[in-house]
Amino acid sequence: MDFNARITRLPRPFEPEIGREALAATPWASGDVAKLIAGTGGTSPYLAGLIARDGNWLEGALDDPDAALAAVAAGLPEVGPDHLGTELRKAKRRVALLIALADLSGAWSLGAVTGALTRFADLAVDLALKEALVREAKRGKLPGIAPDALEDAGGMVVLAMGKMGAFELNYSSDIDLICLFDQDRFDRDDFHDARSAFVRATRRMAATLGDLTGDGYVFRTDLRLRPDPSVTPVCIAMEAAERYYESLGRAWERAAYIKARPCGGDLAAGERFLETLKPFVWRKHLDFAAIQDAHDMRLRYRDKHGHGEISLPGHDMKLGRGGIREIEFFTQTRQVIAGGRDPALRVRGTVDGLRVLSSTGWVPAHVTEALADHYRAHREVEHRVQMMQDAQTHLLPTSDEGFERLAALMGVETAALKADLKQRLQAVHALTEDFFAPDGRVCAAKIPDEIAQSPQVQRWQTYPALRSNRAREIFRRLKPEILGQLARAPRPAEALDAFDGFLRGLPAGVQLFSLFDANPQLVDLLIDIVSTSPDLARHLSRHASVFDAVIGGDFFAPWPGPGALTAELGAILAREEDYERKLDMARRWAKEWHFRAGVHLLRGLSEPDEAAQHYADVAEAALAAVFPAVCEEFARKHGAAPGRGAVVVGMGSLGARHLHALSDLDLIVIYDPAGVEASEGRRPLPSRQYYARLTQSLITAMSAPMAEGKLYEVDMRLRPSGNQGPVATSLAAFENYQRQEAWVWEHLALTRARVVAGPRALAGEVEALRSEILAVPEAPGKVLSELAQMRRRITQAKGAGDAWDPKLGRGRMQDIELFAQASALISGRGPRSTARALLVAGAEGLIARDDAAHLAATYRLCWSLQIGARLITEGRLDPEAVGAGGCAFLSRLTGTDGPEALQARLNEMTTRAAQIIDSALPDPAQDEPAQDQ
Repeated sequence: MDFNARITRLPRPFEPEIGREALAATPWASGDVAKLIAGTGGTSPYLAGLIARDGNWLEGALDDPDAALAAVAAGLPEVGPDHLGTELRKAKRRVALLIALADLSGAWSLGAVTGALTRFADLAVDLALKEALVREAKRGKLPGIAPDALEDAGGMVVLAMGKMGAFELNYSSDIDLICLFDQDRFDRDDFHDARSAFVRATRRMAATLGDLTGDGYVFRTDLRLRPDPSVTPVCIAMEAAERYYESLGRAWERAAYIKARPCGGDLAAGERFLETLKPFVWRKHLDFAAIQDAHDMRLRYRDKHGHGEISLPGHDMKLGRGGIREIEFFTQTRQVIAGGRDPALRVRGTVDGLRVLSSTGWVPAHVTEALADHYRAHREVEHRVQMMQDAQTHLLPTSDEGFERLAALMGVETAALKADLKQRLQAVHALTEDFFAPDGRVCAAKIPDEIAQSPQVQRWQTYPALRSNRAREIFRRLKPEILGQLARAPRPAEALDAFDGFLRGLPAGVQLFSLFDANPQLVDLLIDIVSTSPDLARHLSRHASVFDAVIGGDFFAPWPGPGALTAELGAILAREEDYERKLDMARRWAKEWHFRAGVHLLRGLSEPDEAAQHYADVAEAALAAVFPAVCEEFARKHGAAPGRGAVVVGMGSLGARHLHALSDLDLIVIYDPAGVEASEGRRPLPSRQYYARLTQSLITAMSAPMAEGKLYEVDMRLRPSGNQGPVATSLAAFENYQRQEAWVWEHLALTRARVVAGPRALAGEVEALRSEILAVPEAPGKVLSELAQMRRRITQAKGAGDAWDPKLGRGRMQDIELFAQASALISGRGPRSTARALLVAGAEGLIARDDAAHLAATYRLCWSLQIGARLITEGRLDPEAVGAGGCAFLSRLTGTDGPEALQARLNEMTTRAAQIIDSALPDPAQDEPAQDQ
């Protein structure tokens, strides 16, 4: 049928001049189509922009909108991976424009509009996911899966939730997704690699869809409906999800799964997963307890959005009184109550659900028909509010002008629109109100007496955090949930002790308890953390403000990397004028990101090597942002830096980007006065003194205790000549020293050096100098002999090391790192990472390739233990002291089955590693150097 003939209503231009501009972009339009374009462009700035951009394409598209959308979709699977994001955004613009015109003109019904939006979302999700998975497969990160064997996405599926699951997407809708993978597709040893790849693919998919670029975005993506989003990765194993829903699933999650369906990836695996969840969603017996659960959720929405008399300006059409959510609650609650007994109720759509409720006798037909009519009307208003600026909003205008614009887009008079809105909102509220229970909440489930009546719980009221009436009142609401979480912990007594330590250390409670009250998922996170690490619990009690980061919405988002972190901290510091305030803000920022890195590792969102880089990213960003602030403050007194400035060089673990939660920073500072003898300022200084004192200022800025604590401890002992040398070294002196005077151990340290802050040009010269020095291979006999002597002296000074110490001792981390650095020095290649240097050792024949692989595996084991231990305890690692939760965490990181197995594996691996290194080195007793280093 001709599009003109399908038009049943028309918007009118609120701004006629802009409407004429839209017509100028579509000179082919005539009749009602011309009126439609003028009314649309003259009322919606967003749609006016789309018309101007795609007016020519629109001419053919309006001849057959269904075929036009199909053509847009058909071309996308052929797009190359490098252009997929751009082409999806271009397609979204055209889909949005065509659907808007079909909606505004009445040519399409609400179901056709939301269905078209949803089908495009399905396609976009599937394409973005598979593109991300192909990248992982090409990198060899998906065990056993080739890039051309991903038709079923390697067992990963994306579930569409909410409106997308029900084919009810609104015009500017976010899409709610849950990402899962079939763990049975992979061998046990490959599970963690597969999970990491699927997590990365999920993050890339979300970025492809949701990142705002010059071409716009495709769909804003929300992954928070997954099980326990505060503590789980963005893609989880189906088995883990099943266990969660079986033991901890909540009423709102049952309701959410009414609409769930597979939309991308392995659709068959998704259907199998949903089949396993049927007992969770659909109970065998009539479930009238769901009424109270729904009522409690409804009360929370009321508290947030108000429930007095309906006032149209600013009213929330979704969550406000008489809005869309009340109709959805009404429908879904009845489905949950009776769906287990009556399979006919297991439909996804809201209007479909109302219809089935009527046909099966659960709700009178006149009620469902009225609610369905109001639902369609509400959704159309919602769409037009969103069409104004492509904004995910549900709020009615707040001004008369805004209502006039909305009425114009709907093609009705303002007074009639307001009257109709108020009547419908009141009618929906009246139809749904009586069903729900009166105000009041059910009692929490009974807590075991050994928890509820324990001595710890009895003394909580005496703690400083609960000294105020307000704190006690908020905590009273939180207490049942807290006790319930403690009772469900793997070791309730240990968890209770740890939480007691946390609560006892809190200096005040109102702010933190209010945060937990508004964000109950934080209680889950807190209990998980304290159950694993009593030390971390005590840290949180002293720095509870780090929880603020969790509610920012992106706490579990992909790790941004050092560039983005530096930019973020730099922007924060730029907003502060006071120098000490800058340093305190840097400390607060670093604590939040340190906490994030630790929680990601604790909850399995990152692997030990990834977490090492995350900690290094935070340290590098802190230095890169704080050093300019230090230079600026120093220049206020002593003038600008003479010459070309200075760079900060990260040594040791920072240079190798391999830090843990308690790492200090090994630094040296290199400057180039470029012939300038002194600074120029109020209190000028000679260049050498200037840079020495600037370096001391940097050390103070990083390590001085302030209101927010310290940033990092700083160690400068790796500078030329160690503690006897100046704290800052000129470039010329550094070059001369490294070429003429440096000991072997100093060249070993140079293999890990990396510039982390300072002027780019000078940084480039320092790196070029480092590469040039290390490019000259050292004599193997000399280096290995010196290394043998170093090992002997380390043993004499520090002993054999503790049995649980992964760093010190023969065949352990430090031993392997030194051998790797020696291999890098001998090769003339100078790789910074231990793993790459060990590969070089095998390739150069210093040791057998199998032995190199064993050293690398031992190093990974030791590092996994080191980074885990430093997260959960500040002192010596004692399996009994860290408790069952801590031991389980360390076992997971190291891939072992408990402390005894870990100890045995550590001894076995390090013993052989020591033997390998021993066999590669000469006997130190036969070649004692003439001079001690």
